[in-house]
Amino acid sequence: MKCLKIILYTASLFFSVTNAEASDVNVLNYGAKGDSTTLNSAAIQKAIDACNKSGGGKVIFPAGKYLSGTIVLKDNVTLHLDKNAVILGSTDVNDYENKDPFNDGLGTPVGWALVVAIDARNVGIEGDGIIDGQGSKLKERQILTDTRPEGQRWGRRPFLLRIVRCDGVTVKGVTLNYSAAWTSHFFKSKNILIEKVKIVSVGVAHNDGIDMDGSQHVRIKDCDVVSGDDALCFKTTSSTMACSDIVVTNMRLKSNQGAIKMGTESMAAFENIKISNCYIYDTNNGGIKLLTVDGAHLRNIEISDITMVNVKTPMLFRLGSRLSVFRKDQDQQQPTGSFENVVVRNVKAQASANAQLKPPSGILITGVPGHDITNLTLENIEIDLAGGGTAENARQVVPEAIDKYPEVKTFGPLVPAYGVWARHVKGLRLININFNLANNDVRPALVCEDGKDITVTGWKIPAATGAEAIIRLENVLGADITKIEVKGEAASFVKVEGSKSKNINVKNNVTSKDIRKTIDTVVDNE
Repeated sequence: MKCLKIILYTASLFFSVTNAEASDVNVLNYGAKGDSTTLNSAAIQKAIDACNKSGGGKVIFPAGKYLSGTIVLKDNVTLHLDKNAVILGSTDVNDYENKDPFNDGLGTPVGWALVVAIDARNVGIEGDGIIDGQGSKLKERQILTDTRPEGQRWGRRPFLLRIVRCDGVTVKGVTLNYSAAWTSHFFKSKNILIEKVKIVSVGVAHNDGIDMDGSQHVRIKDCDVVSGDDALCFKTTSSTMACSDIVVTNMRLKSNQGAIKMGTESMAAFENIKISNCYIYDTNNGGIKLLTVDGAHLRNIEISDITMVNVKTPMLFRLGSRLSVFRKDQDQQQPTGSFENVVVRNVKAQASANAQLKPPSGILITGVPGHDITNLTLENIEIDLAGGGTAENARQVVPEAIDKYPEVKTFGPLVPAYGVWARHVKGLRLININFNLANNDVRPALVCEDGKDITVTGWKIPAATGAEAIIRLENVLGADITKIEVKGEAASFVKVEGSKSKNINVKNNVTSKDIRKTIDTVVDNE
């Protein structure tokens, strides 16, 4: 009986395997040619359609270079790229279709793509091969006839991969290279796994790496992204579906813009998202940027165990009121959103001296009048900074920029604190934060403007000379400043300004003998 069970199990296993293999198809059998010059869009689509009609399976690309325009994945179909197999994007923009048009955060019409899945189930891309969009070559050819300004014509360039309203998506093992626009865009999709994917996408504008747009139940792990724009980006270009239940681990990220970013487009919520164990390097416009400016509720986010090397402006947190609409025929303008219950912990960063703000600063946090960033916790943070701030810099007035595009440079040319500058905040907790200065900086380590219920504890503040204050609080209602170790020389440890400032508790701190006052209160300066 036991032997019979084994035979039946083996036969059953053999049947299921051979049945799965029977539905796999080879693109060569449908007329595709891997010669890098034949346009294979129609042949590849025939292979995909045949695989779908047979019940699903793999569409196999043997070694070769398969030139193609837009191809559309169907239910239960996985593209399998063998080693040395390359899908090459056509360099003719007319070979691409826009299956789901929308406008990006700059208002540009976009949505064309090389590989697309629309309203599909159980689709994927796997293997040791490459999808190469040939972005620079496509642009070079496009601009010979498209004479519009760059800000308008770039949107005609295709994304490399677009997943739209799909359920069950796997992208595993493949390399995604040189997109002509965003590299991968996952819109309103669910149950997504992105694993061991390598992205090298530089050379033209807007080369985002991974864009998660209103998608849910997502796992992203063990990926290596080199991006000409944002590397790992969360968007909600529609108000009807949140980015939620997302876990990201073990990423290497290099970016010409932001490494980890939420909210360039932000109509629906960002919630229940965890990101951990990431190495960020050589990044030009922010290591961690969490933004909501188009009505989204950004909440319950946890980011931990992050290392940054040579990163311009390590962190930006922004709640604003730009209130853009990206699918104007499907959506309507939202009221200002919210930013609450976010934790960022265990971050070690080496900030670039050549930053967007000069002299550079470590962390920018700002809401807008009447809309506070609420319950943001930063814990166990260490940042190396260039320093160089002057007494004049320490009194820099920062624009509100309520309805502007949310970037670090929006608040330039600099901010009045070298460490943390915070404005329009409530329940801000700053715990165990250390800064290291390469040069003297007489700006405060912390400036907080229009704050409520602020906790500052466990800081180690480096030696500097000539500062008016180590910490400056302007119109802050309730603050506890404790267990701070301060070196160097300054006129005061804490300077309190503004008629709304009350209940400021400063105790159990260790300050240098060259700090002339523990607390200096001025309330008539408005």
